[in-house]
Amino acid sequence: MILTYLSALETILAGTTIVFGGIVEGYGYGLSLGTNWPYTHDIMQLAAKKDPEAIHRILATIVGIFSLVILIIHPSLISIIGFISVVFTALLGMATLYVLAGKLPSIFQGLHDIAAYTTFVSYFLIMLQGLEIFKLNIVSFLINAIVPPHFLYFVIFMGGVVTGTRRMKLKIGRPWEKDKERNPWLQAAWIIHGIVSLIFIIAVVLLHYWLTLIFTALEIIVGLWVWDSSNRNPLKPGMSIGLHQLFSILVVVAIILNSIS
Repeated sequence: MILTYLSALETILAGTTIVFGGIVEGYGYGLSLGTNWPYTHDIMQLAAKKDPEAIHRILATIVGIFSLVILIIHPSLISIIGFISVVFTALLGMATLYVLAGKLPSIFQGLHDIAAYTTFVSYFLIMLQGLEIFKLNIVSFLINAIVPPHFLYFVIFMGGVVTGTRRMKLKIGRPWEKDKERNPWLQAAWIIHGIVSLIFIIAVVLLHYWLTLIFTALEIIVGLWVWDSSNRNPLKPGMSIGLHQLFSILVVVAIILNSIS
């Protein structure tokens, strides 16, 4: 039973960390602690002052600790995948700082997002298995997240690429407007992200994943809000980014629940 409680707590922590990553972007705190990862000497004081980047890093550290504990008390394929995902999320989290600083390409942000969501999925599945709701093969889920029909991970990856290309300071832009500040690579990434999102919607309908479709529709609405707010204020687009991450998590949860219904 302790495993169920630990995995539930880890799921909440992993999801909260993802949302805080969105808050960091939304309010312009991406490089507030510089490129030093994971700590600065005064990170606790900064967290007490409500610096979301400091809170994000502390949460990520706690996720890592719980991941190791779960691996020790429940060594299995899924807990190993979860732990490896945490490690890669941390390493790629450091890389994303260099993406924001313009020293690494945006694909590292996309890979970071995949690792972060795999962490969430792993412990969510462990929790559901502990509750004896179902037994879903983690490898099968990950394969289905990569291959057709819905390309879930490609949608997540391209969302990260958009974030990395934007570097928390560029407008996504409007294709029909001539703007000297418009970044063609950023617009291309955003359009590709939109196309794979459309493919995802079609796949969800074909699979009759109606709960997923509802959350995806809400996610798209929030995504358009992100697009508008990042054009209005590219440095601080606001709460839309955090909500976008929250609905992304809900879409992933819905896919899992639809898969077992």
